[in-house]
Amino acid sequence: MDATDATTLYAELDRRSAAVAEQVIAWRRHLHRHPELSNREGATAELIAGHLTSLGLDEVRTGIAGHGVVGVLRGGRPGGRVVALRADTDALPVADLCGTDFASSAVDRDYPGGPFPVSHACGHDGHTAMLLGAATVLAGVREQLPGTVLFVFQPAEEGPPVTEAGGARQMLAEHALDDPEPTMVFGMHLTPHPKGHVGYRAGNQYAASCLVKITVTGRQVHGSTPWQGVDPMPPAAAIITGIGQLYRQLDAYHPVTVTIGHVEDIGRFNIIGERVTLWGTVRCAVESDMADVQRRLTRLAEHTAEAHGCTATVEHLQDVPAVDNRQEWLDAALPTLRRVVGADRVLETGATLGYDDVSEFVNAYGGLYVMLGAQDTELDAAGNPVPTPGGRGIVPNHNPHFYLDDDTLPTGVRLHAHLAADHLTGRLLPADRA
Repeated sequence: MDATDATTLYAELDRRSAAVAEQVIAWRRHLHRHPELSNREGATAELIAGHLTSLGLDEVRTGIAGHGVVGVLRGGRPGGRVVALRADTDALPVADLCGTDFASSAVDRDYPGGPFPVSHACGHDGHTAMLLGAATVLAGVREQLPGTVLFVFQPAEEGPPVTEAGGARQMLAEHALDDPEPTMVFGMHLTPHPKGHVGYRAGNQYAASCLVKITVTGRQVHGSTPWQGVDPMPPAAAIITGIGQLYRQLDAYHPVTVTIGHVEDIGRFNIIGERVTLWGTVRCAVESDMADVQRRLTRLAEHTAEAHGCTATVEHLQDVPAVDNRQEWLDAALPTLRRVVGADRVLETGATLGYDDVSEFVNAYGGLYVMLGAQDTELDAAGNPVPTPGGRGIVPNHNPHFYLDDDTLPTGVRLHAHLAADHLTGRLLPADRA
């Protein structure tokens, strides 16, 4: 495809993105009003599959890793490249206080550990809507595309219940992307950066992660006679306190965090229970640190419990590798990113201890994952987002007040469409693959 043809295609992608913008916003608001937790995204998957089918794609695969959906669009021109565009579809057990008229009032009463309020407090409703829009745009220009586009709608990015399989790793285990196999994966995450700005990081865009379960066991007894039993609550509290000292045992220049987010007790106000379970997460910016952190956390828990006459077991579950944005992929993609949003809106960001299991796809096939800003913020002199005067402020992901600017969603549609087109036509390739 020569430069004139490429310019014509870009203009058509932009025209079609503008035409679908209203529908993208409508999808996002519908999904926001009707969120579903990890491994329970049935209605969401039905909406996705219904629209992909209406586009006349070559294939629409459903029921992958629970409620995953993959749409296959084969272009009208010959070409062997395959670009996979990915969006995550699940919501969070978080109340919705975003203040809009389409806020969620959903409650999942049957989810393990529930009941839970449910909301899209991490932007996955926007991710899904943007990819539905990109599928619409790219299906409209299929005759101009060489190669194949895979639209990958992934469930359970936030992590399935611990007794269930799910997420990106399960999609790969079920061979979701084997035929045809991607030559590039692309995705993005909506964040509190300024609206329409793209943030990227060479190396680990997101951290390595695991879920940790610590079970402290004592001996149950009446609350009035603690000496007749063994109370697991004090060692559980000491473990939480002790976690704060783990950082002193690790390289201070390698960001790590260990967070206990949920404490589960079996008992009553006047009963010393048999056990206390701590649920948390470990994040490591340097992936090779994970084994050492897990070893030290296990030692802390076991020895602290023993000192109190209890026992502790530590399980490290749902490990997720870091998202590795390799420099050669960034070098290839930056011209496209700058063309779509403007060079002054593409910025390199600092490290984050967030995680995203898109890493399973990006690390396996190559590609990149970026951040798309969608809040009322601007950049300070150091390049950090700060609230725009008179705006809605900065609200981080997973906060009940998290919000998105709907007008940013068409930018995400354009990013998906342009990145896909440039890869399929050979304009976006690492030097060693060109």
